[in-house]
Amino acid sequence: MDDPRQVVLADETLEPASTLASSVYQQLRADILKGRLEPGSKLRLQYLGKQYKVGNSPLREALNRLSSHGLVTREENKGFRVSTASVAELEELIRTRCLLEQTALRESVLSGDAEWEERVVIAFHRLSRLEKAAEGTNQHRTPKWEVAHRDYHRALLSACGSNILLDFCQQMHEQTLRYRSLVEVVKYRDIHECSEHREIQEAVLARDADLAISMLHKHYTMTLEIILDSGALN
Repeated sequence: MDDPRQVVLADETLEPASTLASSVYQQLRADILKGRLEPGSKLRLQYLGKQYKVGNSPLREALNRLSSHGLVTREENKGFRVSTASVAELEELIRTRCLLEQTALRESVLSGDAEWEERVVIAFHRLSRLEKAAEGTNQHRTPKWEVAHRDYHRALLSACGSNILLDFCQQMHEQTLRYRSLVEVVKYRDIHECSEHREIQEAVLARDADLAISMLHKHYTMTLEIILDSGALN
């Protein structure tokens, strides 16, 4: 069995980053997650080929990978579309994410060693530095913050002992990230999110699995409520 302290998500090892298919996959993924390719929009190969300067074969490979991760929908005899966005789907995503991550977090709290604790502390430190640097500005959600935020949540779960579970958690993260990008998250979220991250870390280091899970649910539910209150989704 793989060492849970050396977890690498399957998505990051499927093929070398230098290949055309992997390159266009990363570009398409970023454009979907950031909302530059809108939910439900048709993904026409001819247009995408010109946009990303690639042929149909690597495009299809990239779109099939995105489809397997839920970011793209493949329609029989109709090609591909960006997956739609709705209140019902977001609520289901958050509910599923909470179920998956509470299992992974509990296992990490029970099984994590000193190296895992160190990963959590370092990941939180990197994230909190970026959040503090952005106080009083509108620059919270920079690419660096997104990476640090992802790495923090990965670190929390990284001692669960299951690469399969971590892969599913990552898929849920990406799909909910798309909703965050579609909605302007209000300043209240930026102010309180740092304290929520700290509360989760403190509960984890105290080895209080129930409290850590409760804080994690609160963290995700708050974002859900803000997105729903924005009225941006049907």
